Amino acid sequence: MEERPDPVPGAGQIRIRVEACAVCRTDLHVIDAELPHVHYPIVPGHEIVGIVEALGPGSSTLGVGQRVGVPWLGKTCGHCEFCISNRENLCDVPTFTGYDRDGGFATQVVADAAFAIPLDAFPDPIAAAPLLCAGLIGWRSLVAAGEGKAIGLYGFGAAAHVIAQVCRWQGREVFAFTRAGDQAAQSFALSLGAVWAGGSGDAPPERLDAAIIFAPAGELVPAALKAVKKGGRVVCGGIYMSDIPSFPYGTLWEERHLVSVANLTRHDAATFLPVARQAQIQTSTTRYPLHAANEAVNDLRAGRFQGAAVLVPT
Repeated sequence: MEERPDPVPGAGQIRIRVEACAVCRTDLHVIDAELPHVHYPIVPGHEIVGIVEALGPGSSTLGVGQRVGVPWLGKTCGHCEFCISNRENLCDVPTFTGYDRDGGFATQVVADAAFAIPLDAFPDPIAAAPLLCAGLIGWRSLVAAGEGKAIGLYGFGAAAHVIAQVCRWQGREVFAFTRAGDQAAQSFALSLGAVWAGGSGDAPPERLDAAIIFAPAGELVPAALKAVKKGGRVVCGGIYMSDIPSFPYGTLWEERHLVSVANLTRHDAATFLPVARQAQIQTSTTRYPLHAANEAVNDLRAGRFQGAAVLVPT
């Protein structure tokens, strides 16, 4: 912990008083230097919920006192080939919250007003915080997985516990894959409506239409490909994954698809947040005071809680 002057919002920016910031596995990748071009010191945190308390010049789209969320994608250039083709998540020169600029493990944070998400309809900031990444990336991954009924979720953490509820609301069946022997996570998945839960090395009781891999473990890719039926789709939902081991072409053959999801867009928020309200998503959160951020990070690393850890400034 250290004390700094309150940040001053620049043109098009806002300063937010942080009410809650969830802890994401991507924060671990930043802390562990597993992502390229990390610069230190950096304040992690990109699942931020807070109250606008100051406006920079030209920030008239939001008002002081308004609750907003700040996600991973903090700013884009707006003019590269990806931005102009509605693929801002692939921007050539993006700014990411808690990676390129200081994030939400703090009492105040500065963000671009155009990339802050109004959360007027979400009265509980702690419950809403995991929706800003676990929810958004999970939603983008689910959309990429297609319309199949039987969905496998590999790694039952913050994202999976949100998306399992969305799948149940949509009338799909969830098959949850956890670390071998993790009975607590498997019971948690079943309590959220999964029809089956087992270890990541287990075969599901039936072939899957699609699978989403949230765990950063490359060895799960061949396992998921084997679990999906012909024409099935495997979506890698993480920003980082260990190397994928070689596997025979027959594992991919029969028009199975292997795709990745990168970052998120503001459109993802516009489509997901109404679903989160309609489906009455209940996030499972473990609260930590801001000064216990390192404890929260270590507990996430060790898998000591179900759902999401949320830092709450006091």
